[in-house]
Amino acid sequence: MEQESIVYGCIKDAITYQDDIVRRRINRQAMLSLPNAEEWPYLCQEMFSIPRVENATELYQTEVMHFGASYKAIEYEWSQWMENFEILLNRMYWVSAVVHLETELTGTHTFTWESHADCHQPGAGIQKINCQWMQEKPFL
Repeated sequence: MEQESIVYGCIKDAITYQDDIVRRRINRQAMLSLPNAEEWPYLCQEMFSIPRVENATELYQTEVMHFGASYKAIEYEWSQWMENFEILLNRMYWVSAVVHLETELTGTHTFTWESHADCHQPGAGIQKINCQWMQEKPFL
């Protein structure tokens, strides 16, 4: 039996600051520094929609950096995936982040991070994480 897992979500950053080009450049570099899928396929560059650095005049107030991937039973690597995701977050500017994990075995999990200040700054550490779990199938 092959168990598919789907991981998707987004990292949000405010772009209303004067240094928004610098912020976008730092965030872009953090995502580009991830390994490619051949090196470590679980959290890699290819799963991210990496935004451009140029002036984001088409954006309103928030830059949304989204990501997603399909895996074979990522649950067995989940603690390592989360550790690497938080390392990535710690290298970025952001206001909030959300990760959805949909598994055939254990249901749907939603993990959220919220900045306690106006925004998280690179190197400031990760505060706390919220996790919600929803099991759609009854346990047998």
